[in-house]
Amino acid sequence: MILVARLGLGAVFLFAAYSKLKLPWISFAATVYAYQLLPDGAVVFVARALPWFELLLGVLLILGIQLRWVAAAASVLLLAFFAVLVRSYVRGMDIDCGCFGPGDRLSWKTLAREGLLVGVSLALTVAAFRTPRSTPQEGVH
Repeated sequence: MILVARLGLGAVFLFAAYSKLKLPWISFAATVYAYQLLPDGAVVFVARALPWFELLLGVLLILGIQLRWVAAAASVLLLAFFAVLVRSYVRGMDIDCGCFGPGDRLSWKTLAREGLLVGVSLALTVAAFRTPRSTPQEGVH
C-alpha cells in the first residue's frame, strides 16, 4: 500500500509540476490571481515557487526519501489546495483549477479528484508514521 501510494502521489506531483513549468510562469500566476486570495507579491511568489516545490515533493515521494515528512508536507499542501478549491466552488467562481495547467475548470469532479488525493496522502502519512524506522545493525556478533 505504501509503495503504490507514494509512487502514485509522486507521479501526480511530477505531472502537476510539469504542466506548470512547461508554460511561462505568468500564465500560472494568472490562475493563482483568479482565486482572489493573495496580494500581488504573494501571487508572483506562489506562481514561481509552487511548481518547483511540487517537483521536489514528487521526486522525494518516488524515491521514498524522508517519507514521513515528505508525505506530511504533501498532505498539508493538498489539504490547503482542497480548502481553496472548496471555497472557490462554494462561491460559484468560474475559474481554472490550475492543478494540471490551463483548461482544468473547477467543478465537482475537480473536488472529487482532489478529495481522493487528500485521502491517499493522509493514508500514506499515517502509514509512514506507523511503519517502524529501520535501524542500522550495531555490529555483527
